[in-house]
Amino acid sequence: MPRSAESEHDKAPTFAALGVAAELLDALAEQGITDTFSIQELAVPLALDGRDLIGQARTGMGKTYAFGIPLLDRVFDDARIAELDGTPRALVVVPTRELAVQVGEDLDRAAKYTPVRCTTIYGGTPYEDQLRELKQGVDVVIGTPGRLIDLYNRGDLDLGHVAILVLDEADEMLDMGFLPDIQKLWSAVPKEVQTMLFSATMPAPILTLARSMMRTPVHMRAESEDASAAHASTKQVVFQSHRMDKPEVLARVLQANGRGRTIIFARTKRTAAQVAEDLARRGFLVGTVHGDLRQETRQKSLDAFRTGEVEILVATDVAARGIDVDDVTHVVNYQTPDDPMTYVHRIGRTGRAGHSGTAITLIGFDEMYKWEQINDELELGQPTPPAWFSTSPELFEALDIPDSATATVGRPRKVLGSRPARQRTAKSPKRPRQGRKRR
Repeated sequence: MPRSAESEHDKAPTFAALGVAAELLDALAEQGITDTFSIQELAVPLALDGRDLIGQARTGMGKTYAFGIPLLDRVFDDARIAELDGTPRALVVVPTRELAVQVGEDLDRAAKYTPVRCTTIYGGTPYEDQLRELKQGVDVVIGTPGRLIDLYNRGDLDLGHVAILVLDEADEMLDMGFLPDIQKLWSAVPKEVQTMLFSATMPAPILTLARSMMRTPVHMRAESEDASAAHASTKQVVFQSHRMDKPEVLARVLQANGRGRTIIFARTKRTAAQVAEDLARRGFLVGTVHGDLRQETRQKSLDAFRTGEVEILVATDVAARGIDVDDVTHVVNYQTPDDPMTYVHRIGRTGRAGHSGTAITLIGFDEMYKWEQINDELELGQPTPPAWFSTSPELFEALDIPDSATATVGRPRKVLGSRPARQRTAKSPKRPRQGRKRR
């Protein structure tokens, strides 16, 4: 039976009370982290003992350190794991390059006072740097399935000594078609490996894989089975919005009192780019992440959002998997999600770690069938949301938008990381077209 925790305890245990190594505690303390979240309280003691785990928790519940802290602790100082020799002792598999970078940075910070070396492996970048790090020796590898498989097939990634395997965001990897790659990587590590599988939802194929490959895993949830789809501290505002009026609505939403870091979700790469450009023309400082951008451009936007250089980020669902920021005040569904779990993942980006948040969903008149599915499955109690326009008093009241809000806030700007426009060069005059000479 799964173990559950209804909510964060009034007096959550500290990482020290759970038996975490002093070197890791010092690094966590420098980040202001001492107490645990529910999923960490449940997972850390069992993981330190080497047990297989299935952890179920929504975005923002502290999953990375739920597996990351015991992973580093065991790799650093567990007699059951062979002494470090430069070949990987732990493998963390994640669905996207952005999430790989985020998890890698989190583990690097936590391992600061240990000799454990971490590296991230993902596609879209040259092999040379990653190969160099592997040859120099690493202890923990965080990566995406495709590039990990490539390096393993080439013989550059040694998985023969891996003692801990983590599958993070397993449901997302399933949705993205990575199940065969996961099975291949799992088969490449030793049979006695400790496996930790973390996911917001548990589709049947994931549970089937877990039962066939894991050793009597403990299944734990960081919330009750009938918990709300959103964090309790998240206010959900849902209304119908005409497609042509959505840009005007969005401009006013972004002027709401108390708005801080904001993520705007679009369903397609094209729409994400268009929304970002429109907001920039209206004077908003905005970044964007979507699949048509180069990796370094996407990373630049993510870094700027994390540091507060920009407070507005327009993203597609896949690209947003690497965003791990606790103080996002608003999430805007510019386009209605395709399914209920995408809705849960999106709005889970706000209202995290004790902060309050607002999730806003703009439903196009041609998107009502999607909303009806989301509403019915998640039991949100809003089968027919009201129809509001950019001038509706109800919109201003619901989101605390000042009456002075207008369609623009300043001079046009450039989208952070956007490619510069092509410079026109002076063309040489064309030669007059010559006719064929007659013989």
